Amino acid sequence: MDNCMPRSERANADIKNPLLRRDVLLGLTAAIAVPRASFANADEIINLNWEDLLPKGESPLPEQLRGLVQHEAAPLVTQQPQSSGLRSDWNGKIVRLPGYVVPLEFDGAAVTTFILVPFVGACVHVPPPPANQLVLVTTGEPYASKGLFEPVSVTGTFGTAAESTQLAEIGYSLSAEKIEPYP
Repeated sequence: MDNCMPRSERANADIKNPLLRRDVLLGLTAAIAVPRASFANADEIINLNWEDLLPKGESPLPEQLRGLVQHEAAPLVTQQPQSSGLRSDWNGKIVRLPGYVVPLEFDGAAVTTFILVPFVGACVHVPPPPANQLVLVTTGEPYASKGLFEPVSVTGTFGTAAESTQLAEIGYSLSAEKIEPYP
């Protein structure tokens, strides 16, 4: 190639070179795919269940209390039991947690922010569980939810976070990389 050519002409000539163009495209594809591939193949995904989010020795809200609602009383958020504490064992770790979707924010018809709850009806039809049993999920890629209380499995970066919404006080956050229907 002629080094006397102006830089812009050399760059255009270089891109026209099929081998160089292939190498550039492969490099860009690898740069985009590597973070996703490393997440998808991560051996370090921690499978959590709702009891894992409770302080050691604490038992989850008894099933018989999940259906008690005082509809004539104050709003459901004011009936939320006090949280006994949070666990920070998984802060910054990639976790997978199943639960039910209670949508908060949308992009068109798809959900961008929701509360992941441990049982159907939490936060809407019955008082919300304690903050240590609620997870605020945010996602950069809107999720096309099939409706209120859809069972899903969410995988992403986990952390403790004191959040307050009109529905409940929330103790944990999850930045979702993958949301899929729960079998």
